[in-house]
Amino acid sequence: MEKITYADAGVNISEGNRAVELMKKKVRETYNRNVVGDIGLFAGGFALGSFVQMEEPVLLASTDGVGTKVMIAQEMDIHDTVGIDLVAMCVNDLICQGARPLFFLDYVATGKVDADKIATIVGGIADGCKESLCALIGGETAEMPGLYAEEEYDLAGFSVGIVDKKKIIDGRKIEEGDVVIGLQSSGLHSNGYSLARKIFFDRLGLKTDEVYGSMSETIGKALLRPTKLYVRTVLDLIEKFEIKGISNITGGGLIENVPRILPSDLDVVIDTKSWEYPELFRTILELDLVEKEELYRSFNMGVGMVLILSKEEADKAMEWINSNTDDRAFFIGRVDRGEKRCLLR
Repeated sequence: MEKITYADAGVNISEGNRAVELMKKKVRETYNRNVVGDIGLFAGGFALGSFVQMEEPVLLASTDGVGTKVMIAQEMDIHDTVGIDLVAMCVNDLICQGARPLFFLDYVATGKVDADKIATIVGGIADGCKESLCALIGGETAEMPGLYAEEEYDLAGFSVGIVDKKKIIDGRKIEEGDVVIGLQSSGLHSNGYSLARKIFFDRLGLKTDEVYGSMSETIGKALLRPTKLYVRTVLDLIEKFEIKGISNITGGGLIENVPRILPSDLDVVIDTKSWEYPELFRTILELDLVEKEELYRSFNMGVGMVLILSKEEADKAMEWINSNTDDRAFFIGRVDRGEKRCLLR
């Protein structure tokens, strides 16, 4: 009987090794003096000596994926941005509690390893890590023929951050009368894609390379725009102002995510006309295919991050953000007595 090989079963070890060689340079660009070891070891290392000045250092961890956004990337054959999304989904969560991202790990699963494609994906992850001040210290590429089609892949990420325990931001200081600031999103980020695909592809019958109505770009380009990384802006804000609460507006939108940081006897009241909506959301609103409550529960609707501060701090923070960063900030609401809800007006 003829002998068979792993390649006969659909797994090409040599192509996987070539992918590692192609990504090494980009990965090493994320390294800092705290990284221990190099690519190819069985585990990534990160020294914590730089943080010995903290009274009680706490490690916070976050893991996530990018959902069905990868289907848009695969259809358009554009793979250099979903890695940025993957990093953003994790590190934007870490900063909500005041943590500085330290390092990141990735997992790429695919039906067939294409070294150039995998290296492009991981290159995007490395770009996201550099922008987020964290090191990409390890990862895994899994070739799984039979589970995924040859052109299919999925992504998962894991990140660890650090914060002094006394500086953890958990919302407990939020009070009635505090002010809500929203940081503008870059688009859908990485949530709500099943609904977006239903709207644009199923209901309207569009293709990714088509422009809808008065939009300035194709629907594919609008949907594939990378998730905004808020790490630098938020970490700077934490150093300069007293931030009482931070909420990353991901799955569940404003309605589900803002209450996560509220004391049980407070509501946040959001004025939905108080910020400038990115073009994609203006288009979705004009279509009027989804009820308002569902929109603000499924999408970020143009607000990617929420900050809650006192009125005095909020005024100063707003001016600083709009003068010193590439983020745009808006006063979008207030804190009232209530029942731990986010109410839309």
